[in-house]
Amino acid sequence: MTDTQKTAQLSLNGETYELPIFSPTAGPDVLDIRKLYAQSGVFTYDPGFTSTASCDSTITYIDGNEGVLLHRGYPIDQLAGKSHYLEVCYLLLYGELPTATQLEDFETRVTRHTMVHEQMHNFFRGFRRDAHPMATLVGVVGAMSAFYHDSTDISDPWQREVAAIRLIAKLPTIAAMAYKYSIGQPFVYPRNDLDYAANFLHMCFSVPAENYTVDPILSRAMDRIFTLHADHEQNASTSTVRLASSSGANPFACIAAGIACLWGPAHGGANQACLEMLKEIGSVDRIPEFIARAKDKNDPFRLMGFGHRVYKNTDPRAKVLKQSADEVLELLGVEDNPLLQVAKELEQTALNDPYFIEKKLFPNVDFYSGIILEAMGFPTSMFTPIFALSRTVGWISQWKEMIGDPQNKIGRPRQLYLGETQRDYVDIENR
Repeated sequence: MTDTQKTAQLSLNGETYELPIFSPTAGPDVLDIRKLYAQSGVFTYDPGFTSTASCDSTITYIDGNEGVLLHRGYPIDQLAGKSHYLEVCYLLLYGELPTATQLEDFETRVTRHTMVHEQMHNFFRGFRRDAHPMATLVGVVGAMSAFYHDSTDISDPWQREVAAIRLIAKLPTIAAMAYKYSIGQPFVYPRNDLDYAANFLHMCFSVPAENYTVDPILSRAMDRIFTLHADHEQNASTSTVRLASSSGANPFACIAAGIACLWGPAHGGANQACLEMLKEIGSVDRIPEFIARAKDKNDPFRLMGFGHRVYKNTDPRAKVLKQSADEVLELLGVEDNPLLQVAKELEQTALNDPYFIEKKLFPNVDFYSGIILEAMGFPTSMFTPIFALSRTVGWISQWKEMIGDPQNKIGRPRQLYLGETQRDYVDIENR
């Protein structure tokens, strides 16, 4: 954050107040209103905090109008095309791309922490088999603080580092265990000879009775899904993690809070909603009907997986994931899967329809991740847990940044109170 000595003036009730203006390295200027209440006795009102910067950060930058997403300054399409998930994790955590030696050390540390405490298996058995995997994930991740006491002291930089590695390493194991538990299959232990994405697929789809080999195309697609969801600036779940951590809560509780927030259909459940829409369409011959409904302002139907609340142009993540989607669908075929047939035809229709082109309603990352995960064999209930394990590194990076910020203080939003003013209690017999 750069102070350019610029100020803005606010006139209120005959008084004038000087508000400092900070200029970021990228993006719009920011008014500093921290002293406004003390000086003027008024708050600002911003539901959803859509016009309020809650922190300063050096991790991720988004320009929605231009379709730009940068991690530590690197464009997401370059990272997804040339890098891989654990290298991006290192970048988010430490601020720079690693050397070959640094990356090897980091990958080794993550790999050696993928197993969970054996007693944690008992937590899963406390859930019903039909419990949503996200419910299981929230509970088990929150319970990690009961097992890893040596990494809960947030004032100790080393313990913060250990907690970060543990969470990145163990979330795929826990998510895979949640999936296996939901379908009644035995847990599969992680393998140190597999890379991060391949290991997750192995834990999800292998069984003890036979050998399972992960196809490299599927592994690469999975790695790209992880990479493209690693961080997304100050979204709802990231803000939840920061708000929870501002109280001094341990890192496992903070990440569990982020997972709970991500569960919402308006946030992490978007790709699940996209697949449910495809099921509603049902068959290729019904696509024109639903396209017409999407164009009708009086029809409540909306095309899920098209356009984006942040990106007013093409979602930069979607460009990369489309390539993986094409590779996966070619590998696995769509002829026998009506849902994927609908997805492919709907994609082509929307990309060539003047209405969607004019309104920039292009397929977004949720559309492509949804069809990839469906093709791989994941049920829609697993889409959000996969999102959660991908986003864990972003949450942890934001958490570490906040803990190390000398300006860090407990979050305490204000409110516009519209309730009753003070009144006297009335005895029950007089009401």
